[in-house]
Amino acid sequence: MCELRAEVNYLGHLSHPNLVKLFGYCLEDEHRLLVYEFLPRGSLESHLFKRGSGQPLAWNLRMKVALGAAKALAYLHSANIIIRDVKSSNILLDSDYTAKLTGFGLATNGPVGEETHVSTGVMGTYGYAAPEYIATGRLTQKCDIYGFGVLLLELLSGRRVIDKTRPEGEQHLVDWARPYLKHKHKIRCVIDASLGGLYSFSAAQNIAALALECLCTSSKKRPTMDSVVSVLEGVQEDEEPEAEKHQESGKRVTASASRNKGKSRWNIFGGGRS
Repeated sequence: MCELRAEVNYLGHLSHPNLVKLFGYCLEDEHRLLVYEFLPRGSLESHLFKRGSGQPLAWNLRMKVALGAAKALAYLHSANIIIRDVKSSNILLDSDYTAKLTGFGLATNGPVGEETHVSTGVMGTYGYAAPEYIATGRLTQKCDIYGFGVLLLELLSGRRVIDKTRPEGEQHLVDWARPYLKHKHKIRCVIDASLGGLYSFSAAQNIAALALECLCTSSKKRPTMDSVVSVLEGVQEDEEPEAEKHQESGKRVTASASRNKGKSRWNIFGGGRS
């Protein structure tokens, strides 16, 4: 009941393109009902881990989702709200893969005045919660940033934060990935193999470095969400010219093939018989 009221209290008064819209609710007697906007693509979790026969989420869409979720968190932090439950199942996607953050049942107001933290009972999802919060119950915005670092790691690797089906030593995503993230030449060991190499390695390096910073064991050394948004915007801007270059290259190949239609296929490579 408390979680449902928190969802209503926060989402009923907040508005942002990357927050899910709450259209109505019912809290009468035993009736508990929330009415949200319909988001046809479902959750990020389902795209990353429950694909079935579906295609893996493309790299550019993963970056779009990361940026949208980061903007939502930056907005919440500017309003002194800590969501406390950042995870892939709480990110829903519309028809254009725009990220919509939900899951405000554990949200709370952040510290005010001279306070440095909010003291609460430890709540959230195992694997995403910041280590200092688990140890002390002291909650700050930096706890959300740790959770976002885990989310970046899931997007980068295509692995669940906790996966007991994997070999021992690989079951806890953060512990397994952290050593690889520290060395640029080992980052490929972490990147989702289902992407088939269709990603920008320089962008992946930037995302890995950002994830490592968000996952820093010292909360004071983690970036702000505004800084995270800036880095992700930079990654997206850097990738756009690269995508245009590949697109133009594809056009040239198509034009070359068209000109040589009816000739031997060797002519495409500039050699062989005519």
